Amino acid sequence: MREIIFDTETTGLDFRDDRVIELGCIELVNRFPTGRTFHHYINPQGRPIHAEAQAVHGISAADLMGKPTFSDIAEEFLAFIDGAKLVAHNATFDIAFLNVEFGRLGHPVVDPGLVVDTLALARRKHPMGPNSLDALCRRYGIDNARRTKHGALLDSELLAEVYIELIGGKQAALILDSATAPAGGRRNVDDIDISIGVRPIALPSRLTDAERTAHASMVGTLGEKALWLRVAPEASSAA
Repeated sequence: MREIIFDTETTGLDFRDDRVIELGCIELVNRFPTGRTFHHYINPQGRPIHAEAQAVHGISAADLMGKPTFSDIAEEFLAFIDGAKLVAHNATFDIAFLNVEFGRLGHPVVDPGLVVDTLALARRKHPMGPNSLDALCRRYGIDNARRTKHGALLDSELLAEVYIELIGGKQAALILDSATAPAGGRRNVDDIDISIGVRPIALPSRLTDAERTAHASMVGTLGEKALWLRVAPEASSAA
């Protein structure tokens, strides 16, 4: 199963007029990061960056001079996410911006059936909140000290860890042996063979003779139709 954790930074909050200026993605396969990432700063083509937005992500117009436009990176991005589910925190916001950008280029919009919103997952799992990315990092003990500003790639890396915690994915990791993992990624839990050996000599019984006699006497009081006699018929002869 392939999933792409992604995040965007934008010039503002209005998807109809504002533009995507940073796009970061992390690839997961079977809920484990593969090391493949996608990251670009994007020139908003003259769209000004609102002061409130810049205070959040710290990206200025000067930082985006000479960076590619969304049309320059669209095909690369589409190839990266092809066939994968898309996972984002407050995904409605990010998908709205991406769909407008795709619409400008004549590309189909993102299929909503392929989108997982971790904010919705968190609200169901922790209805009392808070459920911001920072709050979830604190809840799950994920180090977010580097997150002094929002950043699409860093936020995707943190969200990948949060997402695995939200869906209980780390439980599967406990039985994975990285030493036997194939090149390029860890093995799926279903691919691991577990063999159970047979003892050459059976362990001795811990029952005493007195306990055996008492048990046989009790079984003898149950009658001929007792269920125990079907499960352990030897108990009848012992009685």
